[in-house]
Amino acid sequence: MPKIVDHDRRRIELVEATWRIIARLGLERATMREIAEEAGFANGALKPYFPTKNELVQATFEYVFARTNERVSTAADGLGGLAALRAFCCEVLPLDATRIDEARIVLPFWHVAIHDRVKADLNDGSMAVWREWMTDWLQQARRAGEVRPEVAVATSVEVLLTFLLGAQVTATLDPAHAAPAQLRRQLDAQLALLSA
Repeated sequence: MPKIVDHDRRRIELVEATWRIIARLGLERATMREIAEEAGFANGALKPYFPTKNELVQATFEYVFARTNERVSTAADGLGGLAALRAFCCEVLPLDATRIDEARIVLPFWHVAIHDRVKADLNDGSMAVWREWMTDWLQQARRAGEVRPEVAVATSVEVLLTFLLGAQVTATLDPAHAAPAQLRRQLDAQLALLSA
């Protein structure tokens, strides 16, 4: 009887191996050989799933984004307004080893996306989802009287998003200024600017 292979599971295993390699060694040193070895596959076994490193890197970014969104959904479940916005921010901020590794994946992806329209579009789509959520929560907060009436929602969303993405850069390059307690205080300061 031939062995039944779960191809979807294998794809996830390869993406997770890629995540670990990029987080540990960087994008340039994440070769197909290194990834195959990390996943416990023969080097040629990657080709049916991801013919190129480029496709594997893109799938890894999509996976990181999906995992973040799953955490956000869980953390913000049953919340609205500023509480939901805070929960979202805490899931994006690099507050633990997993989220710092996610930042280590996202940074090299952004570097590639600067000159790759497909990857730039993927990033833009991801950020559009986050902007929509943040806008909804801030509008809920305004209706509930949690934020000052003069707060410009669209501008506030961009300020918060810039803070969150900048925190990912800082946590990977200058972790002494991006410890979890520091990032939480910075988030508190950002949200205090909005609060009624």
